[in-house]
Amino acid sequence: MNRQDEKRWWQYGYVWLILAGPLAVIIASFITLNLALKTPDAVVDDYYRKGIEINKTLSDPSLAPAQQARNHAATAGGVEH
Repeated sequence: MNRQDEKRWWQYGYVWLILAGPLAVIIASFITLNLALKTPDAVVDDYYRKGIEINKTLSDPSLAPAQQARNHAATAGGVEH
């Protein structure tokens, strides 16, 4: 038996170079998970509230002529080809 190198696997720099990338990704994913769980998502709450307000204005009968004109323009009704 020829024992030229008796170092353990963790004593090689190349091992740590190879393991550094995956370890950094794992640590970053836990940091991202922590931020996602602790930080409320205010955009979704505000979006829902604005959607309810839009639905209230769309059900207003005084806006019926404007809605009909908008729908007529969107469907290209009455356009001669």
